[in-house]
Amino acid sequence: MSGRDLFCQPRRIRHGAALTLVFASVLATGAATGSFDESVRFTPSAKAAAPAGNHDDVTEAAAKAMADGKSPMEAAERAVSRSGDRWSAVYSQGEYQEFEEALDGEYTGVGLSARRESDGRIEVTWVQSGSPAAAAGIRRGDRLRTVDGEDVDGRPVTEVVSLLRGDADDAAAGTRVRLGIQRGTHTWSEVLRRARLSTDSVTVHRLAGGITVIKVAAFTKGSGDLVRSAVAAAPKGAGIVLDLRGNSGGLVIEAVAAASAFLDGGLVATYDVNGDQRALHADPGGDTTRPLVALVDGGTMSAAELLTGALQDRGRAVVVGTRTFGKGSVQMPSRLPDGSVAELTVGHYRTPSGRSVDGRGITPDLEADGAALARAETVLSGLGDTS
Repeated sequence: MSGRDLFCQPRRIRHGAALTLVFASVLATGAATGSFDESVRFTPSAKAAAPAGNHDDVTEAAAKAMADGKSPMEAAERAVSRSGDRWSAVYSQGEYQEFEEALDGEYTGVGLSARRESDGRIEVTWVQSGSPAAAAGIRRGDRLRTVDGEDVDGRPVTEVVSLLRGDADDAAAGTRVRLGIQRGTHTWSEVLRRARLSTDSVTVHRLAGGITVIKVAAFTKGSGDLVRSAVAAAPKGAGIVLDLRGNSGGLVIEAVAAASAFLDGGLVATYDVNGDQRALHADPGGDTTRPLVALVDGGTMSAAELLTGALQDRGRAVVVGTRTFGKGSVQMPSRLPDGSVAELTVGHYRTPSGRSVDGRGITPDLEADGAALARAETVLSGLGDTS
């Protein structure tokens, strides 16, 4: 299992997986089982209209609790729990605000990525430039042994992320966290102060032969335009790898914008909200000729699956990797009397060919695990001229 301390599921639902799709101005809540980033914690927009259906039960329970002098949020949580919907959730005002800030690519943390090795060790895989972790001299390859005195060996990456962020205490920027680090045989302790950091949701690098790799960690605001810019800047005729591994979703409007970089208009997905059928379409003018491979894995979720399904169904990309997570349900929000927010499932989306993703995921055209990127290069070499 691997992940970043930039990816983390919402605090109130850290023991379950939750990720809401985003339609129009509706935002999404990030949580996955593969890669995690403490910046991706999305929730529905306060501007979205509350849907009917089970939301009525939750809001009625909250209103009754308020009238009885009890906690509306706790009443809503009980109603959500009774619904049996694992994607439903209730968020406090503070959590809601924090999630919305995350949509701008901001997060509170120390700025490192880590993965759990087969023997249970937690290894640092990336350190963000200018972050507290970088200032402390932590490097890629260092072993993370403890966080505030707690041994992290063998723990799920999600728990390690939670400790780094100080989720249990709602730790803010400026709070301290003590890390136990090992490099080779040398072990030491570093005290870092958490900070408000920005993360690039889209990164680009080049491989031999001019192949451009566009890694989309999450669909935050502006990520669709960044994908389009990266495509436009790629060497003429060169192939592209769209890396969606570990992408737990985000703003569906941004996923559609990313699809528009590779499609000349047309259907991206259909979805329903309380039985009302709707559709999402790409903008015209995308690059439809460049060889394209989409990389996916079990951490590819929600909006990232929506994009993958569109590119696969429309024959625009060869999908390489492992089966995606399978989160294809639609959630919408309802603001409660105390300002907290509840959301319940109101529908599901389908790919252009009518496939349902929920509970099934997307099966890649070519299975590949550890050598997925190398496999993608091989595929591109057979799709067209990447020189």
